[in-house]
Amino acid sequence: MHRYAVIDFETNGLMPGQGGRALEVAAVIVEGGEIVASWQSLMNPGGRVPRFITDLTGITPAMVRAAPSPDEVMTQIHEFVGDATLVAHNASFDRRFWEHELDLCGRFCSSEFLCTVLIGRRLYPWAPNHKLATLVELHNIPVDGRHHRALADASMTARLFQRMQQDLTTLYAEQTAQEGFLQRYQRISRAQAKSIPPFYS
Repeated sequence: MHRYAVIDFETNGLMPGQGGRALEVAAVIVEGGEIVASWQSLMNPGGRVPRFITDLTGITPAMVRAAPSPDEVMTQIHEFVGDATLVAHNASFDRRFWEHELDLCGRFCSSEFLCTVLIGRRLYPWAPNHKLATLVELHNIPVDGRHHRALADASMTARLFQRMQQDLTTLYAEQTAQEGFLQRYQRISRAQAKSIPPFYS
């Protein structure tokens, strides 16, 4: 039974190589098509929390000052995720911070990610855009908590990923059970990808 870890970071910048650090991280485990576990923590990287980040996320400097160190948090989440396949919405962003923060605490990890943005562009090409909030609303996925908080976004992405798996099984049947199918699907051209008809629900 395949195990997926849907992760999400909230950060104080866009690029770890340009001073950006993680402020919060969450992971939601999907196994056998079901959400079976979740994990979340703030972390204190020692940097500032810009006002626009507080306005966007609700994460304040005081919350970050009281949080555990990145070493402690990343060690715990790395152990929680284990050997699960990693999934994120706009995975290139989360992958950068996942690898950067693990590298800083001596746990170098170069991981392949599944990206629900890439999958969504192929599976729902008619959607007005492929932002998480848009796809969540499109599929009537419950919003648990506040957008732009790690656990809420990871939970919504996990439910979206469940829906994507169901829709892909409708389109591709037994092929979806093959190892590597989702990696291949997110990389093929949109013209080659089977997609769900508009307004399917």
